[in-house]
Amino acid sequence: MNQEQARSARRGNGSRKPAATIYDIARHLGLSPSTVSRALNKPGRINATTEQRIREAAAELNYRINPMARALPTGRTNTLGLILTDITNPVYFPLVRGAERIAAAEGYTLVLAESQESGALEAESAQRLLQSIDGLVLVASRLADEQIEALADAKPLVLVNRVVAGVPGVVPDVVPGIRDALDHLASLGHTSLAFLSGPSASWMSRLRWETLLDEAPRRGMTVVEIGPGVPTLDGGEQGLRRVQASGVTAVIAYNDLMAIGLLRACRSAGIDVPSRLSIIGFDDIFGSDFTSPPITTIRTPLDLAGEEAVHQILAALGDDDVPEPRHVRAEFVRRESTAAPVR
Repeated sequence: MNQEQARSARRGNGSRKPAATIYDIARHLGLSPSTVSRALNKPGRINATTEQRIREAAAELNYRINPMARALPTGRTNTLGLILTDITNPVYFPLVRGAERIAAAEGYTLVLAESQESGALEAESAQRLLQSIDGLVLVASRLADEQIEALADAKPLVLVNRVVAGVPGVVPDVVPGIRDALDHLASLGHTSLAFLSGPSASWMSRLRWETLLDEAPRRGMTVVEIGPGVPTLDGGEQGLRRVQASGVTAVIAYNDLMAIGLLRACRSAGIDVPSRLSIIGFDDIFGSDFTSPPITTIRTPLDLAGEEAVHQILAALGDDDVPEPRHVRAEFVRRESTAAPVR
C-alpha cells in the first residue's frame, strides 16, 4: 500500500484529526478563549499584533469557524442573506461588492440568492434563508408590502431601491440626477421625451416615472411612458417601435441595459443616435461607456447603497461602531448619446 492509499485508509477508518477549537488556540498561545474569539469573529477589536498571532495559530492548527455550532449558544450565525432580482445584471456588481466589503470586515458571511424577477421565487428564497441568517437584504424586491413586513418581523431586514413603511431601506435620491438630465436635454432643444419603463412590479421604475412626470413639464417638455418592459437588452430593443410611433426626440430608459438595447435597435433600423434620437440610461453600469456612442446616463452609487444596507443590518443586530446613515444620491453623467435634435 503506498502512502496516499494509507492516508485514504486512515481517513476512511475515522482517524481524521479532530478540528481545532478556540480553546486549542488559546492554550497554544497562552491567551484567554474570549480574546481568541474576538480576534476571529470581530476583526479589529483587539491589538493588531495579537490578532495576527491568533490568526497565524488558527491557520497552523487548521481551525475553521463553524457558524452552525456558534449559533447554538448565541442564536447568531454571523451570516447575512442578500436577494437580487437578476444576478446577471451588471448594475448589481458594485452593490454586492459594497455589501460584501462591510460584511467581511465585520466578520460576517454574505449569502446571495436570485429571484429572477419573480415574487414567488423571491418569497421561497427568503424562507429558505431565514433559518440560517441573522439578517436579510432585499434588493429591488418584487414582493408585496405585507410579505416584506412579515419577513421583517422574523429577522432584521433592509430594503434597497424599495420603500415599505416601517421597514429600514436605502433608496438613492434620483431627483438630482433626473433634474440635471432634463436640464441637459432642454438646453439641447428637446421638447418631447419618452420614459422606457421597467417591470410593472418595480417600485424604482414607478419612482423614476413619477419624478419625470413632475419635472419634465416644468421645463416645457412633454413626456410619455412606454412600457412596462423587461429590464434587459431585449426589452430595450422591443421598445423602438413605440418610441418611433410616439414621435419623441429623446428617451430616458429605466436602466442602461434597456438604453443599450434601444441603441442597438436604432443601429439596425438605420436611425442615427444621437442626431435623430437622444438616449439616456440609468445606473451607469460597467460597459455603458463601451458602446458607440457611449451612453449618457444617470449614475446611482449602488456600491454605497450595498455598504449602507449592511451597516443598517448591523445596527439592527446591535453590533458596535455602526456609522451614521449616509445620503446616497444619483448624478448625471454626460456622454455622447445625446445631442440637439435634427429639425
